[in-house]
Amino acid sequence: MTRPEILDDDLRSESLNARQAVRVRRRRRPNGKPASIETVHYLTNLPPATAGPDDLARLIRGHCGIEGRLHLVRDVAFNEDHHRARTGNAPQNLAVLRNTAITPHRQNGATGIQPALRAGNRKPERLLNLLPETT
Repeated sequence: MTRPEILDDDLRSESLNARQAVRVRRRRRPNGKPASIETVHYLTNLPPATAGPDDLARLIRGHCGIEGRLHLVRDVAFNEDHHRARTGNAPQNLAVLRNTAITPHRQNGATGIQPALRAGNRKPERLLNLLPETT
């Protein structure tokens, strides 16, 4: 990822409370495919004096880490992007349930969530071992 480019500071809106707009151009070269450039825009309420380009780059990388660590897992394990629940609170509620299914496996050392979920489906009694003991 290249260093973020700070855009015009006049993009503020009362509803967004945006202080800075950032454009990031990413160069990708997926396996066996031609290189491509993706442009992504971010808005932040952090003032320029507090968060310069290097700070924003660090925050964006952290966001991408979350995307890869959780959202990608949910999409691969549960095909979340193709789910048809799109109205009301259903998407958020289903995301909470999916996270609830993933978290105990991660806390017990599972690195591959799909195999862990399949193992729990084959022998549901294994799932009881994932739950914390209560007194």
